[in-house]
Amino acid sequence: MSRSERPAGADDESTAILSALGSKYSAEILCAADTPKSAQALSDDIEIPIATCYRRIEELVDAGLLECEGRTLSAEGRRTNIYRRTLDEIEVDFSDEAPHCSKKRRTEAKNQLRDQIAE
Repeated sequence: MSRSERPAGADDESTAILSALGSKYSAEILCAADTPKSAQALSDDIEIPIATCYRRIEELVDAGLLECEGRTLSAEGRRTNIYRRTLDEIEVDFSDEAPHCSKKRRTEAKNQLRDQIAE
């Protein structure tokens, strides 16, 4: 959705979120990224091409829905970014002229607990 196509009153953040979520595989990537994972691991988990996964990751990072948590060495010895989703819930309100998104951010405590369970 371009700026000229955006409904009056729509904020940039809500537009970016809805645009990112509208892309194929974005929701699957967010679900799979409940623990830190590389793009390759996300690609493997949801069985999509790596190039597609990288495009979706970029959109999700730009929208603030996914973040790079750091870097690690891959099995091949290359530095690889590790990603995790930044939220657990999104609420979209359509009651106004334009949609508005509210996010429930994940706490660091929840991330740590999730990491311990995953080990």
